[in-house]
Amino acid sequence: MISYWEQKNFLNHDLIVVGSGFTGLSTAIHFKKKNPKAKVLVLEKEIFPTGASTKNAGFACFGSLTELLDDLQTLSEEEVLGLVKKRYRGLEEIRKVFGDKSLEYKGNHGFEILDEKSEEALKDLDRVNRLLRNVFNKDVFSPVKRMKKLGFSSSVKAVVENKFEGELDPGKYLGALWRMASEMGVKILTGISVIEVQKDTGLVLAENLDKTRIYEFQADKVGICTNAFTKKLWPESEINPGRGLILLSQPIEGKIPWKGAYHLDRGYVYFRQIDGRLLLGGARNLDFEGETSTEFKVNPKIKNHLDALAKTVILPGKSITWEMEWTGIMAFGSKKTPLIQKVGNRLGAAVRLGGMGVAIGWQVGKELSELLSVR
Repeated sequence: MISYWEQKNFLNHDLIVVGSGFTGLSTAIHFKKKNPKAKVLVLEKEIFPTGASTKNAGFACFGSLTELLDDLQTLSEEEVLGLVKKRYRGLEEIRKVFGDKSLEYKGNHGFEILDEKSEEALKDLDRVNRLLRNVFNKDVFSPVKRMKKLGFSSSVKAVVENKFEGELDPGKYLGALWRMASEMGVKILTGISVIEVQKDTGLVLAENLDKTRIYEFQADKVGICTNAFTKKLWPESEINPGRGLILLSQPIEGKIPWKGAYHLDRGYVYFRQIDGRLLLGGARNLDFEGETSTEFKVNPKIKNHLDALAKTVILPGKSITWEMEWTGIMAFGSKKTPLIQKVGNRLGAAVRLGGMGVAIGWQVGKELSELLSVR
């Protein structure tokens, strides 16, 4: 049963955002900035965001050398440059808005390790640098000269440095978004799952966790920010989920001889050190079909591959015991650009962030808020 007070105060809103990750909270915040008197509600089915916002590796990145070269196989130089510009400026914006301390941002640079097969990417390093000078006015990528001090195995033939990338704590970033949203009067309800959105009426049907109650919310505008889980509410959307595994070791004995955010294999694998531990993730390219899933499960094939990389390539000779493992679900599609569009008279969506939610979620949410503000 719903009381008169609940019906009067909690069910009707100017904007309802489905999904409380980086994009969803950004949408709510930017809409509230433009419409200070608006009643804005964010609905989240879990206690924490369901997707990858607080389950990613915390890379403040925009694309490694081999990843960008891979993109250039299917995209024009203008398209690749546009992606990099959007990602890098997105990172700069959240640093400006929230501050490095609040994000626990560390400018330890980005790196990529190249083996015998990928070493040929060095031949195109100057070409990529020339392309990126349009954004950075400097060379982005450069070979690391004293790579032997990094302690990698002999299979690593070269290391490429990117001075414009860094690391952050995605939980700190979400906390900063929470604080900003709360101070502006945005309400966030967790533990409630949206089961239907009527795109032309603004009716939002949601149920509690034990599926014993259905709630009918009404909004003038609704924003879908559920990324990999979007097809549930927008079946026609062009969304393919992509699961990513992350492993975190127990503290490593002795000093880890490198720091920074590392990539390999066209950006599909990534690692960094956290509090003297190794954080290692990715490798969904070993089983694209199996990882096109919204189930939070560990793929044994991928875990075994990452485990071998850690012990034979990244930290050879070190004893590594995994303490934690988790998966985050990202969203991909036929294009690398995010999908931001109106779906009905009252409904809009901002999804398909391509694993770059940290870099572009803030800007994508802003663009959706502007779209929803148009009468």
